[in-house]
Amino acid sequence: MPLAVSSTIDARTAPAAVLPRLRMGKLCIAVQGATVAELISRADAAIKDSVFIEFRLDTLPKPPAALPELKALLARRRDITAIATCRRKPYGGKFTGSLNSELEILLKAAETGCHIVDLEVESAEQCTRPQLAKFRAALGAAGASLLISSHDFTRTRRPEGLNQTAQRIAAYEPDFVKVVTTARNLADNLSVLQMIEDQSLNAQVIGIAMGEEGLISRVLSPRAGAAFTFAASSDGAETAAGQVPARTLLDIYRLDQLDQATRIFAVAGNPIAHSLSPLMHSTAFRRENVNAVMLPLKVRTLDDLLTVVRDLPLDGVAVTMPLKQEVLPHLANMDPLTGRIGACNTLRTGADGKLYGFNTDVAGVVRPLERRMKLQGARILVLGAGGAARAAVFGLVEQGAEVFVVNRTHEKAAALARKAKAHVLGQSMLAKQRFDAIINATPCGMTGIKQQLPLKESELNASLVFDLVYTPLETPLLKLAKARGLAVISGLEMFVQQGARQFEIWTGKAAPEAEMLRVVDFELRRHPQ
Repeated sequence: MPLAVSSTIDARTAPAAVLPRLRMGKLCIAVQGATVAELISRADAAIKDSVFIEFRLDTLPKPPAALPELKALLARRRDITAIATCRRKPYGGKFTGSLNSELEILLKAAETGCHIVDLEVESAEQCTRPQLAKFRAALGAAGASLLISSHDFTRTRRPEGLNQTAQRIAAYEPDFVKVVTTARNLADNLSVLQMIEDQSLNAQVIGIAMGEEGLISRVLSPRAGAAFTFAASSDGAETAAGQVPARTLLDIYRLDQLDQATRIFAVAGNPIAHSLSPLMHSTAFRRENVNAVMLPLKVRTLDDLLTVVRDLPLDGVAVTMPLKQEVLPHLANMDPLTGRIGACNTLRTGADGKLYGFNTDVAGVVRPLERRMKLQGARILVLGAGGAARAAVFGLVEQGAEVFVVNRTHEKAAALARKAKAHVLGQSMLAKQRFDAIINATPCGMTGIKQQLPLKESELNASLVFDLVYTPLETPLLKLAKARGLAVISGLEMFVQQGARQFEIWTGKAAPEAEMLRVVDFELRRHPQ
């Protein structure tokens, strides 16, 4: 029978032994395995990134079978701080045994050398007073700390509701209070961070929102006052939804360096998980000694993003389609070119808290071209009439180029050309024209897109071909152009140049373009998208 609150407070047990000071960093890596060998192997691999490890014993068919190997590992690596978890199935784990079995396994884990055991609050509530008192006394005798956790796999409550959950746990006077929720939107992270700030003065608190939308909480919770956060040992080894690899938290999200002075930037869109912007900007921040981090935010609605921009707050955001148009009415001001294009891909939060808009896609197109040719008077063909094409056409016209637009839907090309003071061409006219450069601003050739090339080989009548697509690095169009001996520019250069301009807007510093290009190029060659 669950204990009433008053009975729970009476069950605060016999005085616990004085626990040793725990060697904890900000990052705990959670490991699991279908076998004992796999569990220990993953722990061995994780140690290179953090010696703070959570062992998910409940993922094993027979959790007690891991204890001898776990004891040997902890004896061999005395620098490890270990958490033992054996969460029962009704509360989000995989252990199908009884409450008594769970308590016995956790106690034995403590006796093998684990420094912290994680007991779900529901199990604490199901314990009798003598049972819980005996368990806590035995943990104290083994020199282990007690962490009591709550997991909500459906939602995130408002801060007051999360505070109630934390107080429900705190009634048992554990050494750590862990509140885990599920983020359904970006604003849910704000509730979790607020709970951490509220509770961290009186408890060692851990707060996380699961799911892709919960990334903010995973990265910024230690900055808000959490004792630590959790990570996976590697891609594909997650123990909870939305968990990210430890190496990503350390290298890209700079977990060890975050403090109250850290400026927070974001790239927002949907989908966004595979964006290379955080890697590129993190590299630039580190190279130029800027105390800042960029997070990828999965955005379902603009209002959700604007709430986080205001309340977190965010110093700047790189936005993707369709947010580039939707955000315009919310800007206090924008540069003239952004207004003419009708699209904004870069937000900067001013000292007055208002949003200011820029379009750096233009720089992404113009900068690579002007390094190779004189744009004044140049004849340039732009294929497409979407967002990228608009940036190319408006930007090049402003530089004095004679721009021609071709699109499968001729009416869209004509409307863009008319607004930008460019020319429109029919597909049938291409073979009769000669251009200084051809720019592909369509998704044709992108990984996963099976549309045919936007023009025939006989229509490659230019000295240079610029494909704004950068996945794959060498697109079918670029291969064709190279085979004909034409000069080419990869879309990777456009991506880096628009990011470099963002960096300049946000920091006031010159961007380390070569380093930004190097790191993104290396990542794309290592993990082709």
